[in-house]
Amino acid sequence: MKQFYTCKDVMDVMGVGESKAYKIIKCLNQELNSKGYITVSGKVSSKYFEERVYGIESIDSNKAK
Repeated sequence: MKQFYTCKDVMDVMGVGESKAYKIIKCLNQELNSKGYITVSGKVSSKYFEERVYGIESIDSNKAK
């Protein structure tokens, strides 16, 4: 399982464009920063992404199917 999702991963999972995917990543990273976590610009924690986005299975498990 990936530790971080990139813009392309978010685009694939959510079916959105590049700019929207970056906005989602930025929003989630701001939430994590406010909780005291260190974030990486342009990437989001896969665990946190999956917790916050309803009905999403991990990307790696989707590829296995």
